[in-house]
Amino acid sequence: MSKILKGTMILTGATFLSKFLGMIYTIPFEQMVGPEGIELYFYAYTPYNILLSLSTLGVPMAVSKFVSKYNSLEDYQTSREMFRSGMYLMAITGVIAFLLLFFGAEKIASFSLSDEDSAATLQNTTYVIRMVSFALLIIPSMSIIRGFFQGHQSMAPTGVSQVMEQIIRIAFLLAGVYIVYYAMDGSLAEAIGMSTFAAFVGGVASLIVLLIYWKKRKPHLDRQLEKQTETYNISKKDMFKELLGYAGPFILVGIANPIYQLIDQFTFKQAMADAGLADVAGEALSAIHVLSHKLVIIPVTLGLGLALAVLPAITSSYTKKEFDKLDGQINQALQIIALLIIPAVVGLSLLSTEAYGTFYGLDQLDYFGNLLGWYAPVGLFFALFTVTSSILQGVNKQNFAVVSLGVGLLIKLSTNHLLIGLFGAKGSIIATGLAVLAAVSLNLWKIQRSTDFSYSKLFKRSLLISILTVVMAVVVLAVKFVGGLWWNPLENRSGALAILILGIGAGGLTYLLLAYKTTLLEHVLGERVKRIERIFKRS
Repeated sequence: MSKILKGTMILTGATFLSKFLGMIYTIPFEQMVGPEGIELYFYAYTPYNILLSLSTLGVPMAVSKFVSKYNSLEDYQTSREMFRSGMYLMAITGVIAFLLLFFGAEKIASFSLSDEDSAATLQNTTYVIRMVSFALLIIPSMSIIRGFFQGHQSMAPTGVSQVMEQIIRIAFLLAGVYIVYYAMDGSLAEAIGMSTFAAFVGGVASLIVLLIYWKKRKPHLDRQLEKQTETYNISKKDMFKELLGYAGPFILVGIANPIYQLIDQFTFKQAMADAGLADVAGEALSAIHVLSHKLVIIPVTLGLGLALAVLPAITSSYTKKEFDKLDGQINQALQIIALLIIPAVVGLSLLSTEAYGTFYGLDQLDYFGNLLGWYAPVGLFFALFTVTSSILQGVNKQNFAVVSLGVGLLIKLSTNHLLIGLFGAKGSIIATGLAVLAAVSLNLWKIQRSTDFSYSKLFKRSLLISILTVVMAVVVLAVKFVGGLWWNPLENRSGALAILILGIGAGGLTYLLLAYKTTLLEHVLGERVKRIERIFKRS
């Protein structure tokens, strides 16, 4: 359990910092390039994220599972051979993905735009997509090193490299946009192209960090090899067969969110035009999938960090047939998600107007803040899908994740246009929420069938979490009401910030206090929570 918690905290902290930086930089970025620039940026990054996942073939996460399995069997040679072969594979697939995105950019751009967009818009969209494609030459090879370290249940290399990648990327992005757009008086498309090329620069920085870790850890890894007494002598053919058997479902799990975004990229503007809302379609698309998504992804980072941390531990327990330990690991993983993400998304939904206004300004705040309020709860479903899919991977039921994702995508495709027609822009959010919720429900059902896992304890804890969240929500609403007597967040950006800070502070403190007093924190997170006695003394 301690390894899961330690790994979760390392990865969650690093991922949170990375995503927080990714949220903060959008404030000056949006001010510099405006809604049109944000829309161009979105068109480039969605196909890039999908091809990035396809180019890695799910191999980094699969390597994590593969290495964890053979390390538990004390066959370190097989793990090392897989790592070496995987690097060659990722180099090849990265080049292929780069060529596909670079030369397919114009076709992707034409699918993304509606009939009302101009030829110049098509040319600009093509350009920014081609600029981001260079990152595919380096990111796949870099990511497999992370997977290798994670398989050794060493999460620090991944965490540190993530943060460094984000810092360098953002610094290059903001400096590049300023120099090109303002200092050199370049076009908006050239500025956005520079911002998307920053992904390549960040990838180089991350790779350097990982190589430094590799140099430091290699002597220890070599000593493991020297102490090894026997090996399973798996052929490369069987090795890749096993690895790709793990990896296949990881591809779809990794691109779940980008695929939902891609569906909107190809259908949203036309559906909005059909609903008579073409004038706000581009800005609404950017507000949902770039600006709001940056805020929503903050609580989801816990799910991402937990998924990476829980997979090697669950794989090890399942391989060793330690089923009592496995049951506890699954329980803890799902309870951590409920404990931290449920109140986070509820709080963000209640404070959506204040949050959007604080970060992105007051322009059409009532409309865009409402979109964030609808989108926030979807973050819980995304986190649950990531974690439940990783649990299925750990117990060798990874193929079912393909089924659950397929059902979700079918729901999104079949309801998106209809719901946008009925509810406007938030219809696409509702369609995504229904789709991901269906996929999560199927995953939870499969986990129970595959491991005989009982949800009774999870249900009881979730019920308590829901009650505490309701109390927290009342406090947040009270803060909003009182704060609204002094400030109107729709007209006063500093007022929106004040209400946001007070709401987060009062709501978060209330929830933390209640969770501690009811011993909820101790039951979910373990004995370490007793350190909170420095803050809250038992009465």
